[in-house]
Amino acid sequence: MSDVARLAGVSHMTVSRVLNKPETVRPETRERVQLAIEQLGYRRNSAARSLVTRRSQTLGVVCFDTTLYGPASTLSGIEHAAEDAGYAVSVAILRRPTPEAAAQAVQRLVDQSVEGLVLIAPQASAAVALIRAVPTNLPVVAVESALPHVTSVSVDQVLGARMLTDYLLSLGHETVHHVRGPTDWSEANGRVEGWLAALEAQGRTAPKALPGDWSAKSGYLAGQTIAKAGVATAVFAANDSTALGVLRALHEAGVRVPEDVSIVGFDDIPEAAYMTPPLTTVSQPFREVGQRSLEILLAEIEGDGESGSSTVIPPDLVVRQSALGRAP
Repeated sequence: MSDVARLAGVSHMTVSRVLNKPETVRPETRERVQLAIEQLGYRRNSAARSLVTRRSQTLGVVCFDTTLYGPASTLSGIEHAAEDAGYAVSVAILRRPTPEAAAQAVQRLVDQSVEGLVLIAPQASAAVALIRAVPTNLPVVAVESALPHVTSVSVDQVLGARMLTDYLLSLGHETVHHVRGPTDWSEANGRVEGWLAALEAQGRTAPKALPGDWSAKSGYLAGQTIAKAGVATAVFAANDSTALGVLRALHEAGVRVPEDVSIVGFDDIPEAAYMTPPLTTVSQPFREVGQRSLEILLAEIEGDGESGSSTVIPPDLVVRQSALGRAP
Protein backbone atom coordinates (compact mmCIF):
# COMPACT_ATOMS: atom_id res chain seq x y z
CA MET A 1 0.00 0.00 0.00
CA SER A 2 2.93 2.33 0.72
CA ASP A 3 4.26 1.67 -2.79
CA VAL A 4 0.87 2.59 -4.26
CA ALA A 5 0.76 5.78 -2.20
CA ARG A 6 4.30 6.76 -3.30
CA LEU A 7 3.55 6.18 -7.00
CA ALA A 8 0.23 8.04 -6.85
CA GLY A 9 1.68 10.90 -4.84
CA VAL A 10 -0.84 10.55 -2.02
CA SER A 11 -0.85 9.47 1.60
CA HIS A 12 -1.18 5.91 2.85
CA MET A 13 -4.54 6.93 4.38
CA THR A 14 -5.83 8.13 1.01
CA VAL A 15 -5.06 4.76 -0.55
CA SER A 16 -6.93 3.08 2.30
CA ARG A 17 -9.96 5.33 1.71
CA VAL A 18 -9.95 4.54 -2.03
CA LEU A 19 -10.02 0.84 -1.22
CA ASN A 20 -12.59 0.95 1.57
CA LYS A 21 -14.67 4.13 1.10
CA PRO A 22 -14.02 5.32 -2.46
CA GLU A 23 -16.98 7.72 -2.37
CA THR A 24 -15.08 9.87 0.16
CA VAL A 25 -12.18 10.54 -2.25
CA ARG A 26 -12.20 13.09 -5.07
CA PRO A 27 -12.65 11.42 -8.50
CA GLU A 28 -9.33 12.65 -9.89
CA THR A 29 -7.42 11.39 -6.83
CA ARG A 30 -9.32 8.11 -6.88
CA GLU A 31 -8.43 7.63 -10.56
CA ARG A 32 -4.74 8.30 -9.86
CA VAL A 33 -4.68 5.74 -7.05
CA GLN A 34 -6.50 3.13 -9.15
CA LEU A 35 -3.97 3.62 -11.94
CA ALA A 36 -1.09 3.07 -9.48
CA ILE A 37 -2.81 -0.08 -8.16
CA GLU A 38 -3.07 -1.45 -11.71
CA GLN A 39 0.53 -0.57 -12.59
CA LEU A 40 1.92 -2.23 -9.46
CA GLY A 41 -0.44 -5.21 -9.50
CA TYR A 42 -1.38 -4.48 -5.89
CA ARG A 43 -3.66 -6.99 -4.13
CA ARG A 44 -5.06 -6.57 -0.64
CA ASN A 45 -3.74 -8.92 2.05
CA SER A 46 -7.00 -10.21 3.49
CA ALA A 47 -5.29 -11.85 6.45
CA ALA A 48 -3.58 -8.60 7.47
CA ARG A 49 -6.77 -6.65 6.91
CA SER A 50 -8.78 -8.98 9.15
CA LEU A 51 -6.21 -8.50 11.93
CA VAL A 52 -6.78 -4.74 11.79
CA THR A 53 -10.54 -4.70 11.33
CA ARG A 54 -11.28 -7.94 13.22
CA ARG A 55 -13.57 -8.76 10.29
CA SER A 56 -12.76 -11.63 7.92
CA GLN A 57 -15.46 -10.70 5.37
CA THR A 58 -16.02 -14.46 5.07
CA LEU A 59 -19.18 -16.43 5.72
CA GLY A 60 -19.41 -20.16 6.26
CA VAL A 61 -21.96 -22.53 4.72
CA VAL A 62 -22.48 -26.09 5.87
CA CYS A 63 -24.33 -28.00 3.19
CA PHE A 64 -25.62 -31.55 2.93
CA ASP A 65 -25.81 -33.42 -0.40
CA THR A 66 -25.14 -30.73 -3.03
CA THR A 67 -25.95 -33.30 -5.74
CA LEU A 68 -29.64 -32.54 -5.14
CA TYR A 69 -31.17 -29.66 -7.06
CA GLY A 70 -32.62 -27.84 -4.05
CA PRO A 71 -29.52 -27.59 -1.82
CA ALA A 72 -27.28 -26.84 -4.81
CA SER A 73 -29.58 -24.04 -6.01
CA THR A 74 -29.83 -22.55 -2.52
CA LEU A 75 -26.05 -22.58 -2.19
CA SER A 76 -25.77 -20.78 -5.52
CA GLY A 77 -28.17 -18.10 -4.29
CA ILE A 78 -26.10 -17.60 -1.12
CA GLU A 79 -22.86 -17.30 -3.08
CA HIS A 80 -24.33 -14.71 -5.46
CA ALA A 81 -25.77 -12.66 -2.60
CA ALA A 82 -22.50 -12.85 -0.65
CA GLU A 83 -20.53 -11.64 -3.65
CA ASP A 84 -22.90 -8.68 -4.06
CA ALA A 85 -22.40 -7.84 -0.37
CA GLY A 86 -18.61 -8.02 -0.61
CA TYR A 87 -18.23 -11.29 1.30
CA ALA A 88 -16.44 -14.51 0.44
CA VAL A 89 -18.08 -17.88 1.12
CA SER A 90 -16.36 -20.94 2.51
CA VAL A 91 -18.29 -24.22 2.16
CA ALA A 92 -18.05 -27.38 4.26
CA ILE A 93 -19.86 -30.45 2.95
CA LEU A 94 -21.46 -32.62 5.61
CA ARG A 95 -21.13 -36.15 4.27
CA ARG A 96 -22.64 -37.92 7.28
CA PRO A 97 -25.34 -36.58 9.63
CA THR A 98 -23.43 -37.56 12.76
CA PRO A 99 -22.43 -35.33 15.71
CA GLU A 100 -18.75 -35.99 14.99
CA ALA A 101 -19.00 -35.02 11.31
CA ALA A 102 -21.07 -31.94 12.19
CA ALA A 103 -18.54 -30.79 14.78
CA GLN A 104 -15.68 -31.23 12.30
CA ALA A 105 -17.51 -29.30 9.54
CA VAL A 106 -18.34 -26.40 11.84
CA GLN A 107 -14.84 -26.31 13.33
CA ARG A 108 -13.24 -26.13 9.86
CA LEU A 109 -15.21 -22.95 9.22
CA VAL A 110 -14.67 -21.49 12.69
CA ASP A 111 -10.92 -21.97 12.19
CA GLN A 112 -11.24 -19.72 9.12
CA SER A 113 -12.69 -16.94 11.32
CA VAL A 114 -16.02 -16.88 9.50
CA GLU A 115 -18.32 -14.12 10.74
CA GLY A 116 -21.47 -16.23 10.56
CA LEU A 117 -22.88 -19.54 9.35
CA VAL A 118 -25.67 -20.66 7.04
CA LEU A 119 -26.75 -24.24 7.60
CA ILE A 120 -28.39 -25.98 4.65
CA ALA A 121 -29.42 -29.10 6.52
CA PRO A 122 -32.94 -30.33 5.77
CA GLN A 123 -32.25 -33.66 7.46
CA ALA A 124 -33.50 -33.44 11.04
CA SER A 125 -30.60 -35.39 12.51
CA ALA A 126 -28.02 -33.31 10.65
CA ALA A 127 -29.64 -30.02 11.64
CA VAL A 128 -29.69 -30.90 15.34
CA ALA A 129 -26.07 -32.08 15.26
CA LEU A 130 -24.94 -28.88 13.53
CA ILE A 131 -26.73 -26.52 15.89
CA ARG A 132 -25.12 -28.25 18.87
CA ALA A 133 -21.71 -27.81 17.26
CA VAL A 134 -22.05 -24.06 16.53
CA PRO A 135 -20.40 -21.73 19.10
CA THR A 136 -23.02 -19.74 20.99
CA ASN A 137 -21.51 -16.38 19.98
CA LEU A 138 -21.54 -17.10 16.24
CA PRO A 139 -24.55 -15.82 14.23
CA VAL A 140 -26.32 -18.63 12.38
CA VAL A 141 -29.24 -19.03 9.97
CA ALA A 142 -30.74 -22.42 9.12
CA VAL A 143 -32.28 -23.16 5.72
CA GLU A 144 -35.23 -25.58 5.52
CA SER A 145 -34.69 -26.66 9.12
CA ALA A 146 -37.50 -26.16 11.61
CA LEU A 147 -35.44 -25.95 14.79
CA PRO A 148 -36.70 -24.12 17.91
CA HIS A 149 -34.98 -20.83 18.79
CA VAL A 150 -32.92 -20.88 15.56
CA THR A 151 -33.27 -18.19 12.90
CA SER A 152 -34.54 -19.91 9.76
CA VAL A 153 -35.52 -19.33 6.14
CA SER A 154 -37.63 -21.86 4.26
CA VAL A 155 -40.09 -22.42 1.43
CA ASP A 156 -43.67 -23.24 2.46
CA GLN A 157 -43.62 -26.95 1.66
CA VAL A 158 -47.10 -27.52 3.11
CA LEU A 159 -48.59 -24.82 0.88
CA GLY A 160 -46.85 -26.20 -2.21
CA ALA A 161 -48.22 -29.70 -1.58
CA ARG A 162 -51.71 -28.34 -0.95
CA MET A 163 -51.59 -26.37 -4.20
CA LEU A 164 -50.68 -29.47 -6.20
CA THR A 165 -53.24 -31.71 -4.48
CA ASP A 166 -56.01 -29.13 -4.77
CA TYR A 167 -55.18 -28.68 -8.45
CA LEU A 168 -55.50 -32.41 -9.14
CA LEU A 169 -58.77 -32.60 -7.20
CA SER A 170 -60.10 -29.61 -9.15
CA LEU A 171 -59.58 -31.63 -12.34
CA GLY A 172 -62.10 -34.19 -11.10
CA HIS A 173 -59.88 -36.85 -9.52
CA GLU A 174 -61.45 -38.62 -6.55
CA THR A 175 -58.19 -38.75 -4.63
CA VAL A 176 -54.44 -38.27 -5.11
CA HIS A 177 -51.73 -40.88 -4.52
CA HIS A 178 -48.36 -39.73 -3.17
CA VAL A 179 -44.80 -40.97 -3.61
CA ARG A 180 -43.13 -39.36 -0.61
CA GLY A 181 -39.57 -38.25 0.09
CA PRO A 182 -37.25 -39.54 2.86
CA THR A 183 -38.88 -39.67 6.29
CA ASP A 184 -36.07 -37.72 8.01
CA TRP A 185 -36.26 -34.72 5.66
CA SER A 186 -38.34 -31.75 6.87
CA GLU A 187 -39.25 -30.85 3.28
CA ALA A 188 -40.61 -34.34 2.58
CA ASN A 189 -42.64 -34.32 5.78
CA GLY A 190 -44.04 -30.89 4.98
CA ARG A 191 -45.20 -32.14 1.58
CA VAL A 192 -46.90 -35.14 3.18
CA GLU A 193 -48.61 -32.80 5.64
CA GLY A 194 -49.90 -30.55 2.85
CA TRP A 195 -51.10 -33.49 0.75
CA LEU A 196 -53.04 -34.99 3.66
CA ALA A 197 -54.49 -31.62 4.68
CA ALA A 198 -55.80 -30.94 1.17
CA LEU A 199 -57.46 -34.37 0.95
CA GLU A 200 -58.99 -34.03 4.41
CA ALA A 201 -60.32 -30.53 3.66
CA GLN A 202 -62.31 -31.93 0.75
CA GLY A 203 -63.41 -35.09 2.52
CA ARG A 204 -61.33 -37.41 0.36
CA THR A 205 -59.74 -40.70 1.38
CA ALA A 206 -55.96 -40.62 1.59
CA PRO A 207 -54.23 -43.65 0.02
CA LYS A 208 -51.14 -44.98 1.77
CA ALA A 209 -48.08 -43.00 0.70
CA LEU A 210 -45.46 -44.93 -1.25
CA PRO A 211 -41.82 -44.69 -0.07
CA GLY A 212 -39.21 -42.70 -1.98
CA ASP A 213 -35.80 -41.08 -1.53
CA TRP A 214 -35.92 -38.18 -4.03
CA SER A 215 -34.40 -40.36 -6.78
CA ALA A 216 -35.81 -41.32 -10.17
CA LYS A 217 -35.15 -44.94 -9.23
CA SER A 218 -37.47 -44.77 -6.21
CA GLY A 219 -40.08 -43.14 -8.44
CA TYR A 220 -39.68 -45.90 -10.97
CA LEU A 221 -40.26 -48.60 -8.32
CA ALA A 222 -43.30 -46.72 -6.99
CA GLY A 223 -44.58 -46.32 -10.54
CA GLN A 224 -44.41 -50.07 -11.07
CA THR A 225 -46.52 -50.54 -7.92
CA ILE A 226 -49.00 -47.92 -9.11
CA ALA A 227 -49.29 -49.50 -12.55
CA LYS A 228 -49.78 -52.97 -11.12
CA ALA A 229 -52.53 -51.84 -8.73
CA GLY A 230 -54.32 -50.01 -11.53
CA VAL A 231 -56.45 -47.79 -9.27
CA ALA A 232 -54.64 -44.45 -9.25
CA THR A 233 -55.76 -41.66 -11.56
CA ALA A 234 -53.59 -38.91 -10.04
CA VAL A 235 -50.09 -39.07 -8.53
CA PHE A 236 -48.20 -36.41 -6.63
CA ALA A 237 -44.48 -37.25 -6.67
CA ALA A 238 -42.33 -35.75 -3.90
CA ASN A 239 -40.00 -34.09 -6.40
CA ASP A 240 -39.47 -33.86 -10.14
CA SER A 241 -36.80 -36.58 -10.26
CA THR A 242 -39.20 -38.98 -8.55
CA ALA A 243 -41.91 -37.96 -11.03
CA LEU A 244 -39.54 -38.81 -13.90
CA GLY A 245 -39.17 -42.36 -12.56
CA VAL A 246 -42.95 -42.72 -12.20
CA LEU A 247 -43.42 -41.54 -15.80
CA ARG A 248 -40.96 -44.16 -17.07
CA ALA A 249 -42.60 -47.02 -15.15
CA LEU A 250 -46.10 -46.09 -16.32
CA HIS A 251 -44.93 -45.76 -19.91
CA GLU A 252 -43.39 -49.24 -19.81
CA ALA A 253 -46.67 -50.60 -18.38
CA GLY A 254 -48.69 -49.05 -21.20
CA VAL A 255 -50.34 -46.50 -18.91
CA ARG A 256 -50.86 -43.17 -20.67
CA VAL A 257 -49.98 -39.88 -18.98
CA PRO A 258 -52.06 -37.78 -18.62
CA GLU A 259 -54.96 -39.64 -20.29
CA ASP A 260 -54.98 -42.54 -17.80
CA VAL A 261 -52.99 -41.10 -14.90
CA SER A 262 -52.13 -37.48 -14.13
CA ILE A 263 -48.73 -36.80 -12.55
CA VAL A 264 -47.29 -33.75 -10.79
CA GLY A 265 -43.88 -33.15 -9.22
CA PHE A 266 -42.18 -30.59 -6.99
CA ASP A 267 -39.16 -28.24 -7.46
CA ASP A 268 -39.47 -27.25 -11.15
CA ILE A 269 -36.02 -28.47 -12.14
CA PRO A 270 -34.83 -27.11 -15.53
CA GLU A 271 -35.66 -30.46 -17.20
CA ALA A 272 -39.29 -30.49 -15.99
CA ALA A 273 -40.54 -28.48 -18.97
CA TYR A 274 -38.93 -30.99 -21.37
CA MET A 275 -40.26 -34.26 -19.95
CA THR A 276 -42.84 -36.24 -21.90
CA PRO A 277 -45.33 -34.82 -21.21
CA PRO A 278 -44.06 -31.51 -19.75
CA LEU A 279 -44.41 -31.78 -15.99
CA THR A 280 -46.83 -29.80 -13.84
CA THR A 281 -44.94 -28.95 -10.66
CA VAL A 282 -44.27 -26.38 -7.94
CA SER A 283 -41.45 -23.91 -8.41
CA GLN A 284 -39.36 -23.21 -5.32
CA PRO A 285 -37.63 -19.78 -5.20
CA PHE A 286 -34.24 -21.20 -4.27
CA ARG A 287 -32.35 -18.05 -5.28
CA GLU A 288 -34.61 -15.95 -3.06
CA VAL A 289 -34.10 -18.37 -0.16
CA GLY A 290 -30.34 -18.00 -0.52
CA GLN A 291 -30.53 -14.22 -0.73
CA ARG A 292 -32.89 -13.86 2.23
CA SER A 293 -30.82 -16.19 4.41
CA LEU A 294 -27.71 -14.15 3.67
CA GLU A 295 -29.47 -10.81 4.30
CA ILE A 296 -30.75 -12.05 7.65
CA LEU A 297 -27.33 -13.44 8.61
CA LEU A 298 -25.61 -10.13 7.79
CA ALA A 299 -28.21 -8.29 9.88
CA GLU A 300 -27.45 -10.57 12.82
CA ILE A 301 -23.71 -10.01 12.36
CA GLU A 302 -24.28 -6.25 12.50
CA GLY A 303 -26.51 -6.64 15.55
CA ASP A 304 -29.69 -5.62 13.70
CA GLY A 305 -31.27 -9.04 13.31
CA GLU A 306 -33.98 -10.76 15.31
CA SER A 307 -32.50 -14.04 16.54
CA GLY A 308 -34.91 -16.97 16.36
CA SER A 309 -37.09 -15.42 13.65
CA SER A 310 -38.68 -17.58 10.96
CA THR A 311 -39.05 -16.46 7.32
CA VAL A 312 -41.32 -18.58 5.11
CA ILE A 313 -41.44 -17.93 1.35
CA PRO A 314 -44.39 -19.16 -0.76
CA PRO A 315 -43.78 -21.34 -3.85
CA ASP A 316 -45.57 -21.06 -7.22
CA LEU A 317 -47.72 -23.61 -9.07
CA VAL A 318 -46.48 -24.25 -12.62
CA VAL A 319 -49.16 -25.89 -14.79
CA ARG A 320 -48.02 -27.88 -17.81
CA GLN A 321 -49.42 -30.92 -19.65
CA SER A 322 -48.85 -33.88 -17.29
CA ALA A 323 -52.25 -33.57 -15.58
CA LEU A 324 -55.67 -33.84 -17.23
CA GLY A 325 -59.27 -33.45 -16.10
CA ARG A 326 -61.44 -36.52 -15.41
CA ALA A 327 -64.93 -36.87 -16.79
CA PRO A 328 -67.59 -36.79 -14.04
